[in-house]
Amino acid sequence: AQLVESGGGSVQAGGSLRLSCAAPRYTYSGYCMGWFRQAPEKEREGVASIDRSGSTAYSEFVKGRFTISKDNAKNTLYLEMSSLKPEDTAMYYCAASFCPPGTIDRPLSVSTVVSWGQGTQVTVSA
Repeated sequence: AQLVESGGGSVQAGGSLRLSCAAPRYTYSGYCMGWFRQAPEKEREGVASIDRSGSTAYSEFVKGRFTISKDNAKNTLYLEMSSLKPEDTAMYYCAASFCPPGTIDRPLSVSTVVSWGQGTQVTVSA
């Protein structure tokens, strides 16, 4: 697999988790990287994205609670999640994508993703 996530799990509301994504092919290349999530019977949605320069963008639902970052030396993408809510429960996917023109200002679109990880489950209990 080209993208491998880890770090999911079960936490109580208000707790924190850090997701990691090993992405040796993408973190230092010309691609943008992002995290998506998909809850049961819902569409996959962009959560957070980071472009080649390190600029970031977040969904309105997670802004201020989640932080995306990447470590090019370790070829790893991260998603720090805090103040978790039950509605954050979903399968979380790491993705590599073509970058939009200009500076990234919104989460990446599913339509531009070139590679997906297998997903890691995050469950937040009330």
